[in-house]
Formats: sequence, C-alpha cells, structure tokens
Amino acid sequence: MFRKSFFYAAALGTLTGSPIAAQSCAGTNSCTVTTTASVTVPALVSLSVSGGGTLSLSAPGAAELATGYVQNAGPTFTVKANRAWTLSVHTSNASNFAYTGDQGGVKPISDLTWATTSDGTFTAITGSAAQLGNGAKTNSASPSIFFRTLYPNDYGSDRVAAGAYAIDLVFTVAAP
Repeated sequence: MFRKSFFYAAALGTLTGSPIAAQSCAGTNSCTVTTTASVTVPALVSLSVSGGGTLSLSAPGAAELATGYVQNAGPTFTVKANRAWTLSVHTSNASNFAYTGDQGGVKPISDLTWATTSDGTFTAITGSAAQLGNGAKTNSASPSIFFRTLYPNDYGSDRVAAGAYAIDLVFTVAAP
C-alpha cells in the first residue's frame, strides 16, 4: 500500500499597478494615462502517481526465500514543474510494516528497498526523504522506481510469518 502525496504549489499572481484615480490627464482632443500591470508566478509543481492508491508487492515463494528477495516495478510517476524539481520517497511507518494476521509477523521497514533502475543499487526505505529523481522544468518527466522486498531463507522467521503486511509510502515532488 502506498499513500499518494501530491504537492501542488500554486498561488494566484499578484496584480499590481498605479491606481488610475491617482493619475490625471488633461487635454483638448485626447488624454493618455499609463499604468503598469505585473504578475509574479510562483513555483508550480504537479505529481501524478499511477496505481489508484495501492501497490501490490508480489508474495514470496520458496525460490524467492532462497534468493533473498522479490522484485517489483513501482508506480508510474508524471512530474510537471515550471522550475527545477526533486522527487523523493520515504515511509511514514515508524519501524515495521503493519501486520495483519495471527502468526506474529514482524517485518522491519528496512526489508523494503528501492532503486531507480531494475538492476541498480537498492537502498532500504527509511522515515527520511531520499531523492529518487530530479530534473529541469518540464511538462512531463517520468522517473522510475523499483522495489525489492527482502526475505530471510528461514521459514521460522517472523519476517516471513503468514499474514498481510502493509507499508505507507510517501512520494513528494518539490521545486525549491
């Protein structure tokens, strides 16, 4: 399970100018008064995450316990920004996946690792934001993320106890 985290920084621009009433004009056939209109455009960012709020990780089998992990492609992102941006990931779970079951499952958050390529260097998820992508202003950037869920080759381990495990993932795009 992941939580979509959308940050859209937008504010209406500020329209400024000299008050027309404070300016005056006199003439016989015409009169012209000039005023200046200006607007300040703030940093604008948009993040879309595919998946409808849920990312189903593949369950391990005997072969995956022997290998030590199951790998899954993550959701698809679309980033739009009117300036340089960064995309980060972290979990809001304190130390373990949430467990539902009666077999005493305890799976630390560090058992979920991520990388930006399928054969990349995988890093354990933490409660602190870690940058997974960045770029210049864009109308459609698509950073990638891949997950490896780690499992011990030990059927008796609480990290593989039968039951359902969930972890909230937070994706944040920012244009500092």
